[in-house]
Amino acid sequence: MSDQSHRTDESGDGHAPASESDDDELPDDIVEDAERLTHLEREAHDPDEATAYADHREDLLEEHDFTSRIRDDDGDDVLVLHPEEWHDAAEGVIRTDRIDDISRAVEIQLEGAEDPDDWDAVETHNRDLAERVRESDGDVHGDNAETFVDFVSNHYAKQIESVTGEELTEFRTEYFVRNAWPSERQRAVIDDSIRLVYETANKSVPEYDRPR
Repeated sequence: MSDQSHRTDESGDGHAPASESDDDELPDDIVEDAERLTHLEREAHDPDEATAYADHREDLLEEHDFTSRIRDDDGDDVLVLHPEEWHDAAEGVIRTDRIDDISRAVEIQLEGAEDPDDWDAVETHNRDLAERVRESDGDVHGDNAETFVDFVSNHYAKQIESVTGEELTEFRTEYFVRNAWPSERQRAVIDDSIRLVYETANKSVPEYDRPR
């Protein structure tokens, strides 16, 4: 999480009091993911790519019954994460009478909070892995490696070495099957391609599910 993010409190000093129930708060890793995906959305040149980042952020927040919006504070954009129950869906506004504990809200300063070069470095790293697979193992495995990189870049924006088994399962059972449009040769060797990507990265393959 950036140094410019905080949970809101009534004093406005950026330090939230202890919540009565941590289960009601948005987990820190989800806050970090929401911030990261928002920066990627804002930096994306492809509208479809930007939409993918935004949709993934909203899906993550929805799992915890939170919503997001961008607030303009005198020209500086702030990402605001609120519990969904505070909102009036019909009117599209926050109902102050529904706010039980204001410290549950999270505000993240977006202007100048992150260095876009960090995201570029991650993308370059992953593309380099895919290219090395192509050079050493041929175009079919290279194409599969590029597809894997596309998935990681568009949905998680992290180095491939950091992809979890759950995320790899999502790639293998959903993205590759439904969104990648692989050739028959690509389908036949996809699991070998995944293994080669991780071997190239000197990393063990996380345990993951395969389509039945």
